[in-house]
Amino acid sequence: MSVQQNIISIRKHIPAHVQLVCVSKFHPDEELLEAYNAGERVFGESKVQEMCGKQQRLPKDIHWHFIGHLQTNKIKQIVPFVELIHGVDTFKLLVEINKQAEKQNRKVNCLLQVYIASEITKFGFSSDELKSLLATAEWQALKNINIAGLMGMATFTDDKNQIRSEFKSLKMLFDELKNIYFSDNASFKEISMGMSDDYQIAIEEGSTMVRVGSSIFGVRNY
Repeated sequence: MSVQQNIISIRKHIPAHVQLVCVSKFHPDEELLEAYNAGERVFGESKVQEMCGKQQRLPKDIHWHFIGHLQTNKIKQIVPFVELIHGVDTFKLLVEINKQAEKQNRKVNCLLQVYIASEITKFGFSSDELKSLLATAEWQALKNINIAGLMGMATFTDDKNQIRSEFKSLKMLFDELKNIYFSDNASFKEISMGMSDDYQIAIEEGSTMVRVGSSIFGVRNY
């Protein structure tokens, strides 16, 4: 099927309150434009150089989400335009995003990445690390970032019960943090979890944002 047909099919399974992020990394501009012409405006990239190039070439009303593992020395390249950074997994990264955002007179939206999988290749805070960070006043001094929610990646497995359990744990942590640290912050509302193989389970478990790539664009050309 075409990109447009794939999007129509996927959209049938995504409620109106859930944001679809079209994961366009490693795909050419032409395929992004197909999705754009089908009405999509939110695209996710994982390589700084690739995202910056696409941002320059493609329509300016696209909302760019950075979904990869971000290095501190690359932050300044995306801060002028990035809509949301999904994978903030250290306090050091938050500090640098804040520093670069201040230079641009911007407030950058960030999601705190939580380690919920059983794979050592995944990144993220443990729940205890995150609670320890939020219990301090240090992050509250960062005035040019907005912590908009949490992000997590489930284990790459065929065991749907395990995937569901991992997503459920992220939702429970979100609810706990919302209640303790963000009860007065309406912008702390996003749970970014779910990809092509498991987004329907993620939505059932409370995801507000799903990152779908191969089901839209097909297998990536690395």
